[in-house]
Amino acid sequence: MNWKPNPFVIAGLAMTSAPIVAQAKIYVSIEQAQKIIFPNKVLTKAPILITGDLQDKMRSASSIRHPFQGERIWKASDGSWFIVDEVVGKHEMITYAVGLSPTGSLQSIEILEYVESYGYEVAEANWRKQFVGKTASDAIKLNQDIQNIGGATLSCKHITDGVKRVVTLYDLALKQAHSK
Repeated sequence: MNWKPNPFVIAGLAMTSAPIVAQAKIYVSIEQAQKIIFPNKVLTKAPILITGDLQDKMRSASSIRHPFQGERIWKASDGSWFIVDEVVGKHEMITYAVGLSPTGSLQSIEILEYVESYGYEVAEANWRKQFVGKTASDAIKLNQDIQNIGGATLSCKHITDGVKRVVTLYDLALKQAHSK
């Protein structure tokens, strides 16, 4: 009897023994990000209801399809805001936090969790600094006022669009909450 290996069985064995590379990385927790962005401020949880109309307006401003979660919003007594959001990178979710001044300008952005196997350069401070001072009236567009990172294009685009959605949220809903 002459045995011939089945190529599908060999390919299956090779795939089961090959390591799956994924670099899930938690950079900072929500509490740590709050202390980094607002080191001397007490933040109070301030969730808001995201209506369908508000979700649609945020979506048209940013092109992000993943729904915004209104329960991850905190407010400081001076009117500053700390907002946690998530967007899809290439395949996996990226969780990030944004600190907004009482006037709605971006003070800082922190990457909380990045699960993609590449493109992690979006967590580097030099790239994130591009967002500082931006407001809803700014374009906040990749390759326009935000530079791309080669090899991380989708992560850069989606975080950029996510930041646009957060400053739009401030402009449409949170700004009125501050004036009350």
